[in-house]
Amino acid sequence: MEATIIAPEKEQSAKTLTTVIYALYAASFLIGITAIVAIVMNYVKKEDVAGTFLESHFRWQIRTFWFGLLWGAIGVITYFFVIGWLILMANGIWIIYRIVKGWLRLNDNKPMYAA
Repeated sequence: MEATIIAPEKEQSAKTLTTVIYALYAASFLIGITAIVAIVMNYVKKEDVAGTFLESHFRWQIRTFWFGLLWGAIGVITYFFVIGWLILMANGIWIIYRIVKGWLRLNDNKPMYAA
């Protein structure tokens, strides 16, 4: 994928937005609705980061949301069995890992790998 060159101030604005979205995902552990706000922002602003290194972060965030929701639903469905608790715990750890990994790579101005 060839990176698109955008004005530095526009890139900084998009990077700040990406940071805010990571923060909203992190805040969702305390206030669940922030994940909904974050995923809406991902889809609304997706075109603004197309072709930049930030596009990979948006893809990372979107996949984190949907796979986290899927495994969260599976965990809730199987909650009364021991496996449900394990799924929910593993899902929470996985989501935290994805938020931290993404935030660190964003801070270093690096794209996310395909995931």
